[in-house]
Amino acid sequence: MKIKKLIGNFNNSGKSLSQRVVRGGFWVFLLRITQQLFNFVRLVILARILSPNDFGLMGIALLTMATLDTFSQTGFQQALIQKKEDIKPYLDSAWTVLVLRGFILFAILFFIAPFAASFFNAPEARPIIQVIGFAVLFQAFTNIGIVYFQKELEFNKQFIYQLSGTVADFIVAISAALILKSVWALVFGLLAGNFVRLVVSYLIHPYRPHLTFDLGKAKELFGFGKWILGSSILVFLLTQGDDIFVGKLLGATALGFYQMAYRISNIPATEITHVISQVTFPAYSKLQNNIPKLREAYLKVLQVTAFLSFPIAGLIFVLAPEFTKIFLGEKWMPMV
Repeated sequence: MKIKKLIGNFNNSGKSLSQRVVRGGFWVFLLRITQQLFNFVRLVILARILSPNDFGLMGIALLTMATLDTFSQTGFQQALIQKKEDIKPYLDSAWTVLVLRGFILFAILFFIAPFAASFFNAPEARPIIQVIGFAVLFQAFTNIGIVYFQKELEFNKQFIYQLSGTVADFIVAISAALILKSVWALVFGLLAGNFVRLVVSYLIHPYRPHLTFDLGKAKELFGFGKWILGSSILVFLLTQGDDIFVGKLLGATALGFYQMAYRISNIPATEITHVISQVTFPAYSKLQNNIPKLREAYLKVLQVTAFLSFPIAGLIFVLAPEFTKIFLGEKWMPMV
């Protein structure tokens, strides 16, 4: 009933919005299920081949990258999704800023790698941090036109775009793990996934961005994006601040255990929330002029999320030891 009421709220804002939300929800749900199936199989295989220390070293590199990424968020994509008017005049300026940001982050990652590795007392992390900088570049050059997939609720195309990278990561990471049996399998998988998404973004959407910058349009986008920056920093500190603490004080191996445990235990909250937010954010933007309906829709979504998440979280709590032993192996039992 709650879901029906939520859809009813969306229906009031446009003739076919409710149908698009339901259809979009199906594709987002299908994407997450398919991605998590690939990721779960990948995780089980890699966890048995690689060591917790390997995952910890990758965790340190990703933490370093995520820190820079979070504190330099532009929020442009969310701003473009939220905009009611035609966004085409804004695309080139947004893409140009993202490309420039990508080069800057790549350079910073390369030069701070020794200091980050020293901070975590993990010298092996230095080359990993430097190499994953290429993932930032691949993301920066991604076709900005794919923002239309979310804005127009065309999640069938988003499905193809996202899944292509997931499959590439899956194939490359597992193949590299079997050959190298080291953390570099995780690195190469990450790079492959981002590179394939970069290529697919231009194959699946006809828009071709150009290096053009309009200060006025960039300022307008950042007017909304600055709030995304603030919320991103807050979320980062809440969700990954503890990772920095663990990595610094306890080392890469402990971080590997900790992140694996966190990742598995948070599947209900993160996955269900991701599916719902992917669909509802663009739908919310279409209700932005109807505050009572927007508020009601948000509260209904919150209730549905909690209703679905809590039972699954309880099940994971009860079955954690058996799950770890069966799927990940004895070497991962300390994380339980």
